[in-house]
Amino acid sequence: MKKTALVLLLSTFSLFAQNSSTSCEILLKINTLLQKEHYRPKPVNDSLSAYVFDELLNNLDPARNIFLKSQADSLANKYRFQLDDLILKKDCSFLDDIKSEYRKSLLRNKAVLEKLKTETINFGTKDTIRFQKKDFTFYLKANEVQKAWNKKIRYEIFDDIAGKSKNLDSLKLNFNSMSLKSQNSIIENELCKINVSLTSSKLFEDDFYNIFCVYFDPHTNYFSNDTKSSFVSTLSKEKLSLGLEVSLNEKNEINVIEIDPNGPAFKTGKIKKGDQILAISNQKETLEVSCSSLESIATMMSSELNTNLTLTLKRNSGKNFKVTIEKQVLKDEENTVYSFIVDKDIKVGYIKIPSFYSNFEEENSKGCAQDVAKETVKLLRDDVKGLILDLTDNGGGSMEEAVKLAGLFIDRGPISIVADNKKQLSVINDPYKGVIYKGPIVIIINGNSASASEFFADIMQDYNRAILIGSTSLGKATMQTILPLEENDDQHFIKLTVSKFYRITGKSHQGIGVVPDVLIPTVYQDVFQKESEFPTALKNDTLKSRIRFTPYVSNELIESLAQKSRNRVAQDPYFNSIIALNSNIDAIINKAKFEIPMTLDAIFENQAGINILSEEINNFSADNLSLNVYNSEYNKSSLLLYPSLTEYNKIQLDSLKSNHYLNESILIISDYMTMRKTN
Repeated sequence: MKKTALVLLLSTFSLFAQNSSTSCEILLKINTLLQKEHYRPKPVNDSLSAYVFDELLNNLDPARNIFLKSQADSLANKYRFQLDDLILKKDCSFLDDIKSEYRKSLLRNKAVLEKLKTETINFGTKDTIRFQKKDFTFYLKANEVQKAWNKKIRYEIFDDIAGKSKNLDSLKLNFNSMSLKSQNSIIENELCKINVSLTSSKLFEDDFYNIFCVYFDPHTNYFSNDTKSSFVSTLSKEKLSLGLEVSLNEKNEINVIEIDPNGPAFKTGKIKKGDQILAISNQKETLEVSCSSLESIATMMSSELNTNLTLTLKRNSGKNFKVTIEKQVLKDEENTVYSFIVDKDIKVGYIKIPSFYSNFEEENSKGCAQDVAKETVKLLRDDVKGLILDLTDNGGGSMEEAVKLAGLFIDRGPISIVADNKKQLSVINDPYKGVIYKGPIVIIINGNSASASEFFADIMQDYNRAILIGSTSLGKATMQTILPLEENDDQHFIKLTVSKFYRITGKSHQGIGVVPDVLIPTVYQDVFQKESEFPTALKNDTLKSRIRFTPYVSNELIESLAQKSRNRVAQDPYFNSIIALNSNIDAIINKAKFEIPMTLDAIFENQAGINILSEEINNFSADNLSLNVYNSEYNKSSLLLYPSLTEYNKIQLDSLKSNHYLNESILIISDYMTMRKTN
């Protein structure tokens, strides 16, 4: 089950709370910082203006049911190519104008929805609904607003009811009573979202600042103090936490799925697995969960500025109850390196590296590299003959940790070339003499492996220090830092791209990703967003490198190992079934556009098709390989001292017993041992 950390945000300011001159001051400070520090700053011109304007309207009205076409056209005529000039003149009154039109549109929709609440909807109207994957033009006319919302609510009622049972006849029999309840719930939820938008100014301003930043590149972002705190906390293995995990179900309800027995939520004695979270408050702001974006929810829950949160919960169909929780520092087990031993003809060590975490607030702090070193030592004590480093879904983190990690496995020499915003090049060298481990290594990556994990994979591949398997990585070869807009400013920050890194060969994976030596299909690999799909991503280029380095083994050995693996993968029924599954996923998710008749039968059938695919994905499991996976002797002793970790340890261990990527990694290491003996 996919786990999502969630919380809520509600600004008590009106939509017009922030003065436009203040917005301009902040924006000009953002631009000053970007022009000075960004890796490749861009001029504030018509290109920026058009991008920022289009993205702002897209973000405000992604479904095209808020702005009228006449409003969008009028705003575009006034501002689409003028924002750059206005910003440089310190005139941000255009924000008030856009907010005014937005507010007017929200109030219009609110009136329409209030009217729809009291009306009987005609479900017999013949119609179709069309879906498009990408943004589409504004089309709504003033005399069509009520018709458009009637159609939207009708579809959502059909969709809601279609998901309540697998028996279509039963749904038809009870449709009238079910539709009334569904209509009220759906309209109330839409009204709730509108009311949040009407009262939330800060989100509007922050969104605008962030769009301005993203024009420079997709990894340059504006951070408020809250979002900065939230972001930094994701890069640490210890953080202030409520001590519970939540998930979003198909009804968009947030439910508690795990409670840490060492955490503050458990210690209240009031929260149980399965409880539904209805609202969250940080004593200053409160919002209903049903009206909140997942992004704002995650920000408030993970922000270390919110040390006390009050949750409003419901258990089954009982009464609502409130629980106030004071966060405490907990170890994030999902973001911490861990290891196991796998025994199949030969004994190998497996190390999962979920992120390149570090404590950015402290110098010389313990981070990912040191933890990998510890796990490696534990495994070597048990005489493993090879190592498997799992970087799947590792989105990166600290580049310093990635440099240190490479140094553990590379004896000496250069490991990367870095270019800064002055176009000066510098070479990063191995920070350590010697290696912690000399044997064979296999690294597993996928489309979600990014940034620091790609940096590390590059180095290991160029030195022939490891065989890379899996699917092509994201394609991000840039480094960021977080800076305040001004010295002593603790409210406004920019995470900005300050440099770009290259392989010691002079090549770069920017925009194209790290390509494994052995390409192995992974579920959703065609759905993962790639760096090249971001419209403002930096382009790929190469350097003329004269750096000399000594590969660990010959290119011929790597290619021989890779080819034997490719042959196995090509004949493996499991990997071929993933290709077929991905084809089914692609047929639904990557449709450019499709339409459905507005009937319960058609929507039920469409939803059934999606549910079948969803079940196929959820039930898609590896053949029972029965890999012999177990803890190192050291970790067995640790579990005796910390029994609360036993359950989570078992979940991790069991997930590997039928892991085909792990199985293929073992076969590669076995091949390596055989070839080295014969050569």
